[in-house]
Amino acid sequence: MRQFTLSTTRREEFLDITAEVAQAVRESGLSDGAALVYSPHTTAGITINEGADPDVKRDMLAHLAHLVPNRADFRHAEGNSDAHIKTSLMGPSQMVPVSGGRLQLGTWQKIYFCEFDGPRRRTVLVQFLPSAIAAGEDQ
Repeated sequence: MRQFTLSTTRREEFLDITAEVAQAVRESGLSDGAALVYSPHTTAGITINEGADPDVKRDMLAHLAHLVPNRADFRHAEGNSDAHIKTSLMGPSQMVPVSGGRLQLGTWQKIYFCEFDGPRRRTVLVQFLPSAIAAGEDQ
């Protein structure tokens, strides 16, 4: 398993972590299988979506804020209940296929770290899952 850290600069933002995940895959030597990209935080998630148009990130954040506003009437005393809910909606992880040592993302896809309670210093874990064939097992 590999891990890397990042720093967020706003309360809510999507950071493109595709290059960091690809580097972790290269360093692992994984040729074929999958990479599990995981956020070990209850107020930050991982998603895969379009990376060509920055308005997609803006629209997603705006719609999540509309669906789950940061309200004072939540019972959770820390004042970040909306962040917990948004993280549950996005999910803590994504599985990405790896072939030939490369992430198998679509043409427009990027992997995003989804911050909902920043700014903070965060950790991302990347767990490698070799294919049964690559590991030398019979199918």
